[in-house]
Amino acid sequence: MSSDPLVVLGSLPGVAESVESVRKAVDRVYGHRVMRRRSHAVTSEAALRGARGSAALAGADWALEEVRRRSDFSVGDEDRTVGAALRLTAEAGQLLSIWRQSPLRVLARLHLVAAGVQGDTVGRPRLGAEPVDEPLVELPLPSAEEVAGRLEGLSQMIIAGSSAPALVTASVVHGELLALRPFGSYNGLVARAAERIVLIGSGLDPKSICPAEAGHGELGRAAYVAALDGYASGTPEGMAAWIAHCGEAVVLGVRESTAVCEALQRGAA
Repeated sequence: MSSDPLVVLGSLPGVAESVESVRKAVDRVYGHRVMRRRSHAVTSEAALRGARGSAALAGADWALEEVRRRSDFSVGDEDRTVGAALRLTAEAGQLLSIWRQSPLRVLARLHLVAAGVQGDTVGRPRLGAEPVDEPLVELPLPSAEEVAGRLEGLSQMIIAGSSAPALVTASVVHGELLALRPFGSYNGLVARAAERIVLIGSGLDPKSICPAEAGHGELGRAAYVAALDGYASGTPEGMAAWIAHCGEAVVLGVRESTAVCEALQRGAA
């Protein structure tokens, strides 16, 4: 058995094409002339659009301008979801140096940031029969013991590193966290934030201008759930379909940032 299991996933049918499509899209937006002098503005807008997309998948499908306008996210469930997505997007870039050494610590921090409150169940994997609030994902819920074992395996894989493309690693981290739902809440938001961390930390998107979360949101909840079912199946076809779905989300996120670059170039944003 390969000591680098992600490399095997990179050889699945269609995955190389997805990886190449992502690489070309990312290269194009990084080569945009606006990126030479206004990259910080593009990064800020990408963060906002990524947060909006992640929140939409979690059931708070707000217009971008509404997310931009609001300052209080404490009133209702949707408000708290959008607020959590915004906090996670802001936090992700602060955790890059810790991720490769202690991914479980980062995941705990992400959940704490998403929850926005202290509590006995916040920032730690669920125990025993503790409930999980994640209505989007209807897969069978793994036991707490299985969660602990698979999280440890995921952690060791990240620490060991991989020669697989960043898209493959990010897709597996994202899919595994969604399938496990290790926390009592906000698992989808945390999983998508972890995907962001991998894409940035890998060097594929060092300036964080390619918001995969925006692409996931654009592809919609039905396609997201169907692709996740493929990941959870563990079959080569299902895994390849999930990686392709994540690749398409990155490409769509790049399209968002390309539009931002062009608006900045025209002086319209």
